[in-house]
Amino acid sequence: MSTQSLTAKYRPQRFADVAGQDAVKAVLSRASAEDRIAPAYLFSGTRGVGKTTIARIMAKAINCETAPTAEPCNRCRHCKAITAGAAVDVVEIDAASNRGIDDARRLKEDIGYAPIECRYKVFIVDEAHMLTREAFNALLKTLEEPPGHATFILATTEPHKFPATIVSRCQHYTFKRLPQKGLEEHLRSLLEREGIAFEPQALTLIARRGAGSVRDSMSLLAQTLAMGRTPLAAEDVRAVLGLAGREVLLRLLSGVADGDCAALSVLLAEVLDQGLDLGFFLRELAGTWRDLFLLSQSGGQAAGAIDAPAEEVDELAAFTKRLSLAHIHACWQLTLEGQRRVLHSLEPAQALELLLFNMASLPRLLDLESPAASGATSPGPASGGPARGGPSASGTGRAPAAPPPASGQRTAPPREAPPWREEAAPASTPLAAPSAGAVAQPAAGPRVTPSEAAGALPGDEPATPGLPLPEEAAPAGPRDFAGFMAYAKSAANGQGLPMGFTLCQGEFADGAVTFVCQNEEHQAQLLRPENAARIEAMARAYFGPDVGLTFACVQRAPEMSRRELRDEIKGDPVVRKMIDEFGAVIVSFDPIN
Repeated sequence: MSTQSLTAKYRPQRFADVAGQDAVKAVLSRASAEDRIAPAYLFSGTRGVGKTTIARIMAKAINCETAPTAEPCNRCRHCKAITAGAAVDVVEIDAASNRGIDDARRLKEDIGYAPIECRYKVFIVDEAHMLTREAFNALLKTLEEPPGHATFILATTEPHKFPATIVSRCQHYTFKRLPQKGLEEHLRSLLEREGIAFEPQALTLIARRGAGSVRDSMSLLAQTLAMGRTPLAAEDVRAVLGLAGREVLLRLLSGVADGDCAALSVLLAEVLDQGLDLGFFLRELAGTWRDLFLLSQSGGQAAGAIDAPAEEVDELAAFTKRLSLAHIHACWQLTLEGQRRVLHSLEPAQALELLLFNMASLPRLLDLESPAASGATSPGPASGGPARGGPSASGTGRAPAAPPPASGQRTAPPREAPPWREEAAPASTPLAAPSAGAVAQPAAGPRVTPSEAAGALPGDEPATPGLPLPEEAAPAGPRDFAGFMAYAKSAANGQGLPMGFTLCQGEFADGAVTFVCQNEEHQAQLLRPENAARIEAMARAYFGPDVGLTFACVQRAPEMSRRELRDEIKGDPVVRKMIDEFGAVIVSFDPIN
C-alpha cells in the first residue's frame, strides 16, 4: 500500500472524522450551522495536524446544498466538487509558489466577483507565512473588509512570521499536536478497517516517531506496511524506520553506570552502522532517563506513570541501584540540552559520542551533590593570598608565618586581590541583613557569629549532627580561604554542603573569614540557622575557635539609563573630537554585554 493511497483514502470528510482538535472543530462547526462566517481565519500548528483538511471541510459545510449545517453532507454536487478539488468557487493557493505582490493583486481582483455556483467564495492559502511583505500589505484591506460572499482561510506552520496587522484581522485558531494515545487509536482504527493484524508495540513506536503529526504517522505506517509482512511487528517497524531497540538503550545505561567509555564507543558504532535515526534515538534516550528518574526518586512507586510493559519497568528499576539520583538527573538534562547540538553539528557522530562520554564521566568530573552540578555556574573560590594573622591550631589568634623557600626554589608571585573587593560598597555591620540595594562588607568592631545571628546564645556550641569536625582534623600550616573550602568539602563525609556554599568567594584575613555571596538571596540562604551553624562549626575546626565570620554581597554596578549613557558617550574626548572635526553622528548606542 503506497503512502499516497493510504493518506488519500482516509482523509477525513467531516468535522467528526478529524482526529483531535476538538475545540477548533466545535467552534467552526457551530459557526457553519449558524451561518456566522468570519471574513478571515488563521489556522496555525505543526505539520500534519489537520489545518488544510479542516479548511476544506469548512468550505464544504458553508457551501453544502443543505447549508447552513454543522456537517457537510458529502453527497450534493457542491460537496463532491470541493472534495475532488474541482469547485470553481473554492480556490486553494500554495503561497510558497504564489507569494508575490502580483499574485496578491490578482487574488484581490478575483474576490470582487460573486460566486458562480456556491454560496461563498473560499480562498484557502496554504503556507501563508511565505507571502512577501508587499503581498501582505496588498491583502490588508481585503482581509479586513472582504465582500459578504467571501472568506479567507490562511494555514501556516510559522505564525510568528505574520505581521501583527494581518493576525488582528483574522480569527486565529491554534492546532495542537495529537497525543500519543490519540495517534495510536487513530492508527489502530485504520488497520482494523483494513483488516491487518498488528502488535500493539508496533503502533506505539510509529505514534512516538510521528511526534503528534497525524500525516507523518500515517506515512510511517504505510512505509512499514510496504514490507508486506503480517502481523505488523515492532521488530519490523524498528528495522524499516531505523529505531533503536530496547537492548541498545539498556546497554547504554549499563555503560554509563560503569563509566565504560570504550563500551559506549562500540555501542555507538553499532548504532551508526545500522543507520538509526539519531533524532529519535535521542528522544527515546531522554524518555528513558525521565522514566529512570521517576523510579529512582519515588523508590519504585512511580511505575504506574511509566508507559511501558512491566518487564521493561523492572529492567529500568535495576539501574536505580547502580546510578545515583543526581547522576540520573544530570544525564537527563545533558540529553535534552544536547539534542539540538548533536543534530545540527557538522560532526553529529562525534557530538553524540562526546555526549555519551560526558554522561559516563560525570561522577569523576563533577561533584554531583553540589549546586554547580545542576546547572549553576560557580566562579570558583577566590583566594585571598597567604593567611594574614589567622588563628593558629593552639587558638592564640595568629598563625605562624610561612617558612621561607628553600634554596633553589622560586617564590610564587603574589596573588591578585579577589575581583569582588574592587567593587565592594562601604563597610556595613557583619551578618546583618542588608537593606535594599545595600552591599555588605567586613567592618571593624565586634564580630557576630552565625549562631548568634540565628538566635543561639554566644556560648552555645552549634549543633552539627553527623558532621565530624574535630580540630585535630584541620591541616597544619598556613590557612587560607581556598584551603578552607577544600577542607569543608572533604569533611562533609558524603552529607553534602549547605546549598549555595560552594558558590561563595572570599578570603581569610585578620582572624576573620569573609564569605562573599552572589546576591542577597544567596546570603539569606547561607544565614539560615541550620546552614549558619554548620558553616560556623567548619570554620572553627579549620581556623580555630576564635575565628570571626562575615557574610558580604558582590557589589553590582547600577545600570545607566539611556540618557546617562548617551551623555557619557558624548562627553568622551575621542567621540567629541570625531564630532567636531569630522562631523560624525552618533547613530545608535547600546551597552556591551
